[in-house]
Amino acid sequence: MNKVIVSLLLTLGITGMAHAAGDAKAGQAKAAVCGACHGPDGNSAAPNFPKLAGQGERYLLKQMKDIKAGNRTVLEMTGLLNNVSDQDMADIAAYFSSQKGSVGAADPKVVARGEALFRGGKLEQGMPACTGCHAPDGSGNAAAGFPHLGGQHSQYVAKQLTDFREGNRTNDGDSMIMRGIAAKLSNKDIEAVSSYIQGLH
Repeated sequence: MNKVIVSLLLTLGITGMAHAAGDAKAGQAKAAVCGACHGPDGNSAAPNFPKLAGQGERYLLKQMKDIKAGNRTVLEMTGLLNNVSDQDMADIAAYFSSQKGSVGAADPKVVARGEALFRGGKLEQGMPACTGCHAPDGSGNAAAGFPHLGGQHSQYVAKQLTDFREGNRTNDGDSMIMRGIAAKLSNKDIEAVSSYIQGLH
């Protein structure tokens, strides 16, 4: 029995070593291809490509692994991660995580509604406030793998919320947290909260 336990612990130790933390310096060179869409420092200019700068390392790594495994479909990323190792992805995630994200501006016509949804949710429908997982300033929770939202392009956020609502994005896990929340958002809600997030810092 003791041999089994020792063997298991050794296996877990070796596995843990194989998934070493990312190296931001090494990641900068490896992220050169990513910069074409996401910007050299992770602040994409095009609103359909997400800003990666300042995003949590754990979240970025999970998304890359999900895309590579086919658990999250992103047409623009098709084939780009096929030959990228786990260590390369960890290094890329560390690089973008270490960069400073930029902030946009919210549409003043919908900012009040967006703020109300982000900070208060829709409690009558059982939808919690976004702040619970993504923090009042939109910085997220890097340790838990909850993404940084503040300053993200509104067009990108709106697409993700719509994809979660319509079941086109399902990599939020078995608990279906984002699918459950997005199901309670109308198109106007999504427009408002996405705009608010774009200007949040």
